[in-house]
Amino acid sequence: MADYSQSLIESLIKKVKEYPRFSKKEIEKFCWMAVHEHKHGVLPSEYDIREIDEDLYLELLKESKLNIY
Repeated sequence: MADYSQSLIESLIKKVKEYPRFSKKEIEKFCWMAVHEHKHGVLPSEYDIREIDEDLYLELLKESKLNIY
């Protein structure tokens, strides 16, 4: 697993919480959206299948669950 800066993770957690209609029940979806936006510069479209950084996604998901709940 790659080593990501704490500032990157914190900025993505902030982004996750600021998405419209954010829901803790859908934390996986919102973390995926944040990592997609970070990598590609835009939010995903409805059927977007572009790859994301899976390691970053898993790290963000883990940290989000610790910091948002």
